[in-house]
Amino acid sequence: MTISGTLSQLLAIFTALVVAPLLLGWVNQCRAWLQNRSGPGLFQPYRMLNKLFNKESVVAETASPLFRIAPYVVFGCMLLSCGIVPTLSTDLPLSPAADAIALVGLFAMARVFISLAAMDIGTAFGSLGARREMLIGFLAEPALLMVLFTSSLISQSTALTGIVEHMVHKDLAIYPSLAFAGIAFSMVSFAENARVPIDNPTTHLELTMIHEALILEYSGRHLALLEWAAALKLFAYSCIGLALFLPWGIAEAQDPMTLLFALPAMLIKLAIGGALLALIETLSAKMRIFRVPEFLATAFLLAVIGMLVHFLLGA
Repeated sequence: MTISGTLSQLLAIFTALVVAPLLLGWVNQCRAWLQNRSGPGLFQPYRMLNKLFNKESVVAETASPLFRIAPYVVFGCMLLSCGIVPTLSTDLPLSPAADAIALVGLFAMARVFISLAAMDIGTAFGSLGARREMLIGFLAEPALLMVLFTSSLISQSTALTGIVEHMVHKDLAIYPSLAFAGIAFSMVSFAENARVPIDNPTTHLELTMIHEALILEYSGRHLALLEWAAALKLFAYSCIGLALFLPWGIAEAQDPMTLLFALPAMLIKLAIGGALLALIETLSAKMRIFRVPEFLATAFLLAVIGMLVHFLLGA
């Protein structure tokens, strides 16, 4: 472990902690502009986190230790995921210890803990949200794995840093396998981050919510950690998409000086991606929960087609 690698790793984690709420605020601001509203403000997520951290956390009498531990586990999993994904540099000491498959495992661990915590209190809405969350995870994880396998077959590595270093040196062209994988990854990202058309993050209807139903019983610092973790998850998925399909601008381990230009490049790509996400959400309507399996099955099918195209055409 070199000094530059340690600094790159710490910088990646610090950037994720700071930029994740900003990305969420940017998406909400763009969504408000597209709907002809003034919007809550770009830095509203920071103000919300500050308010929640300063409030007392109220816990039900029937809550088990799992209910109290779950926010810290979920937040830790999301933060570790952001440390694995090459956001600014490929010189990450955590990368050799955890590849793309372990990254999916971290997302699954966070999902299991938040679902168990939602059912722990025994409320109807928490149990309803937990079942829906596990259904989405059961369908989304295979599609995500197929997307990662397609990229790993092209680069001959399951490490995201290896994928980035390989894709950066390839000729700029449209690869059919990556095109199918990119569409599938976008569909999975909508589902995993509870965005429209799968879920509406701004809804207040208990019978239709998925992610919000999981955190109804949380308050104070526990709720702040879960909201921060949700922002980190959106940031992680955005950076995974950039690493797989738009890796240009990420500094390589052999050239640490390019790290100075990696942050502006990442911010520009995230700003464009956040605006596109807000546009898609504005033009889409939330689908019924019974249509979600069809949506994610389509994503899985597209990811498999991308893998088959790579085997048949080698592109």
